[in-house]
Amino acid sequence: MLDWKSLPVGDHRTACPVCSKGTRDSAASVTIDTDGRVVLHCFRCGTVLTHRGEARSAMHRPVSRKPRRESLGAWGMALWDECEPIAGVAMSYLRSRRCRIPPEDGDLRWHPRVKHPSGHIGPALVGLITHVETRAPLSLHRTWITSTGKAHVSPTRMPLAGHSTAGGCIRLWPDEAVTYGLAIAEGVETALSIAWAYAPAWSTIDAGHLAKFPVLPGVQTLVIGQDRDPAGENAAQACAQRWADADREVLVTRQAANDLNDVLQEAV
Repeated sequence: MLDWKSLPVGDHRTACPVCSKGTRDSAASVTIDTDGRVVLHCFRCGTVLTHRGEARSAMHRPVSRKPRRESLGAWGMALWDECEPIAGVAMSYLRSRRCRIPPEDGDLRWHPRVKHPSGHIGPALVGLITHVETRAPLSLHRTWITSTGKAHVSPTRMPLAGHSTAGGCIRLWPDEAVTYGLAIAEGVETALSIAWAYAPAWSTIDAGHLAKFPVLPGVQTLVIGQDRDPAGENAAQACAQRWADADREVLVTRQAANDLNDVLQEAV
């Protein structure tokens, strides 16, 4: 049930009434027109709800959610195959963010023309999300960019709709580069920031995945690029405790800024 009674005409972000992850969730966009038409679109689960008319009390429509795919579908694999090694706009973007450029045999590429749910078509970083332990392809993570920053779309980054990312990560460096140590962080840019000091590095996509990151055989040292917000700190603590309990060495960053890429951006 979504109550938009207090919302003015215009565009808003809110939690999805179907897949909400909490009051701070903003995966859904809501557009309210002057004629009373309301459209909700969730960028996570793909739910679309509409309402027409003058009344502004509540909007509700039962939605039958399809089970999420447990592996990357043919369309996603085709898009991944079309992607190119980091170059051009993607290279300029990562350099503007002061990120370390990952190797070509990692799972981060770019595509010059990726369609956003808003209708925007433009360049995007594309990360292949694979299962941490089985390495099975699960989904793609797209970040719409320009040569100097994020594209003017909302949200700027999102996985493929209808695909499960449970247990997934983006291997910015290939498995062959992982010997006795590994660095992890939530975002791609944060992971590529910690990589200046410690590589190989992987992106866990978000705090939820970082919190559940499993202990990997053979990896004796884990470096966690902690985001300095409640979700990031709790996730880092949970992950660090799991690895410490397995008698592994764990290092956790404690930078003043929210994440390591913020530190690099602020450095002169």
